[in-house]
Amino acid sequence: MNNSLQNIFSGWRVTLAIIIGLSVSLFLLLNSIYQESYIEAVEGNYVWQDTNKNGLVDYNDPSEFVKVDDGSGSYVSQTLGTAISQIEWGTNSIIWLLLSIVFMFGRDLFYMLRIRILTDKVLSWKSSFDVIMIWEFASTLTPGVVGGAAVAMFILKREGLQMGRSTAIVIITALMDNLFYILLIPFVLLTIGNDAMISVDGESSTLLQWWFWFGFLIVFGVAFLLLLSIFWWPSLVKFILSYVTKIPFLKRWHEQAKQTGEDVRIASIEFRQRPFTFWLKTFGATFGSWMSRYLVVNAILAAFLNIGLMDHVHIIGKQLVLWLFMLVSPTPGGSGVAEFAFGELLAGFSSSAILLAALAILWRLISYFPYLFIGSILLPRWLRAKRK
Repeated sequence: MNNSLQNIFSGWRVTLAIIIGLSVSLFLLLNSIYQESYIEAVEGNYVWQDTNKNGLVDYNDPSEFVKVDDGSGSYVSQTLGTAISQIEWGTNSIIWLLLSIVFMFGRDLFYMLRIRILTDKVLSWKSSFDVIMIWEFASTLTPGVVGGAAVAMFILKREGLQMGRSTAIVIITALMDNLFYILLIPFVLLTIGNDAMISVDGESSTLLQWWFWFGFLIVFGVAFLLLLSIFWWPSLVKFILSYVTKIPFLKRWHEQAKQTGEDVRIASIEFRQRPFTFWLKTFGATFGSWMSRYLVVNAILAAFLNIGLMDHVHIIGKQLVLWLFMLVSPTPGGSGVAEFAFGELLAGFSSSAILLAALAILWRLISYFPYLFIGSILLPRWLRAKRK
């Protein structure tokens, strides 16, 4: 078990993830330092001309702006320095930035609460912290579609739970996460509308909308499959594992997979008998963790931009789309894809692409890199403790 985890979290994987993440952040930072964009001004020294004939002001395209010396223009150029200098640094900014950090702590606290509920408090708060941090660490090292779920099963087993029960718990966490996503989307759509949520730079995109709803159907399908596994057809996981391990190069794990499937079936039967309050508490912890995750971005934007109540709902809606981008990202933890999608999807809240690039970096510094460093420190100590 320890060797398996050490292989998954081998030094080169951790190093590669850190290098990719830091390289993307450094590239975006340097690009934003030297990049010029344009913003509207009462007395500007640039006039706009629609060179690409799309009828839109492309604030980040220098070829669309012609310099004039008489101050009769309607736009001025902007760099990262001028964008930052225009920010009103005050108590409000500090409070919102502190809140973004509090929301990150809240995200993990709710995750720890959820794992304690699902394990009937067999895991202590310390053990829950270890499990969640290593789980998040695994997620930072793998593409979004892979995540840290497979690793989480082994971590929970190492903490004293049976493999089948560990698998059932991971299945339930995935179900709750997907249910949150499925239930939140209708609320956001009813509040702000489809075009406002699924748009880039304030403009509706048919391709993006098709892509989003296709992704939504996949998430819905996965949630339905998990519901079947837990509540109606507990033998489904055993059937899938047994079928998959009939593939020639997976045959050596066939018997083990059948036993795991049987353990999942037994654990699923047990979970089906839980009272409604158990599921309400589990979903409540899930809701708290995901809302805390989303509110990190809301707080960062509110620290530097004038954000109203409905804007906060818009930002949450954009993050529902952003999550799908990160889910299909081939890079560890969505590095690169997350930062790019952040700027593209939230462009409607600021005409300064430079400022949004800087905020994307700040967001990743708060929500991504801490797990890399905490996991790198925690994992070796946890492995040594589990050998004893």
